[in-house]
Amino acid sequence: MKNDIFICHNCPMTRTMATIGTKWKPIIIYAIGIKTLRFGEVFARVEIISKKVLTQQLKELVEDEIVIRTAYHEVPLRVEYQLTEKGIELLKILNQLTLWNQKYNMEGYK
Repeated sequence: MKNDIFICHNCPMTRTMATIGTKWKPIIIYAIGIKTLRFGEVFARVEIISKKVLTQQLKELVEDEIVIRTAYHEVPLRVEYQLTEKGIELLKILNQLTLWNQKYNMEGYK
């Protein structure tokens, strides 16, 4: 098999990694989970991400229809994030990855 087949836009794995392939996106999706959270709550759950990077990653997740962003025109502005149906399906896969990690007792971060 040729290696160059995996860099093609028609490759499902290439498209998948383009959607969730950053360091932070799976963690953000996992942090939001099945709840509706405000920006500050997402930021507190992820902890080590900068606000700038979190904002950018959330924006991309909204564009990819994985997260819904709801802005309430109040003072101060209130913004909430929740997973779409597509995002909930992805969360199920991320939960399976977590179970895989626990099953094989992967170490790396303590």
